Amino acid sequence: MKKIVLFVCAVATTVAVNAQLKTPAPSPFQKIEQKVGLTDVTVEYSRPSMKGRTIYGGLVPYNKLWRTGANANTKITFSDDVMVGGKEVKAGSYAIYTKPGMQNWEIMLYSDSNNSGTPQNWDDSKVAATVKAQVYPMPMDIETFTMSFDDVTNNSANLGMMWEKSYVALPITFMTDKLVAANIDQVMGGPSANDYYQSAVYYLEAGKDINQAKTWIDKAIEMREQPAFWMLRQQSLIYAKAGDKKGAINAAKKSLELAQKAGNDDYVALNTKSLKEWGAM
Repeated sequence: MKKIVLFVCAVATTVAVNAQLKTPAPSPFQKIEQKVGLTDVTVEYSRPSMKGRTIYGGLVPYNKLWRTGANANTKITFSDDVMVGGKEVKAGSYAIYTKPGMQNWEIMLYSDSNNSGTPQNWDDSKVAATVKAQVYPMPMDIETFTMSFDDVTNNSANLGMMWEKSYVALPITFMTDKLVAANIDQVMGGPSANDYYQSAVYYLEAGKDINQAKTWIDKAIEMREQPAFWMLRQQSLIYAKAGDKKGAINAAKKSLELAQKAGNDDYVALNTKSLKEWGAM
């Protein structure tokens, strides 16, 4: 009996030694992802809180290098090449370092993203891009350091940084047009009706060569046995932008008729509105 008791005590002691106490992290980790155009962007960082402290000019000194968060350095990863501060930044991962100021911040992308905090020996040759960003005052305190993708378009986004009563943004330009053009060239060896359609719509929305868009949308519709009201709708818009009002009206009327047959009220309303604007109703 004594041996059993000793064995149980030994097991209990071993479990107690090996057990790990879990508590909330003071600066919790966050990972945010965003697709801009065709490019995937990821930011990984830790989020400290104010906790009654003065942040800028206090916890985070002005004009001194900051890891832009807590714990390991903040990291941003691009799946494709981008433009930052007028420089081409290659696809890959970068640490985000900043020098906060009262009116402006200096934001740097650093090619060595494996530092714990700031680098022990700073290497200017590893700075991929530098941006001077204006500080915008916030009307209320932001308790926890927050990063976000703001003002996202097909070709750009701002990486916003908020804390205390300050907001700054790192503007990033994405090479969406170059990527789409490469995709178009790749599929044009044997494009489908949908390839022509998507290319035409992209050219329309991106403000590119509208005559090329017109050629592609015509081919897309010609390749289908049965015309689609949604394709004809885009054809009408492309013709209108190309200055071919007669062609736009003709396409819109066909789209309207097919949308009515399909019971699609949204396209009925869109075509009706356009036909009224073009003086056809």
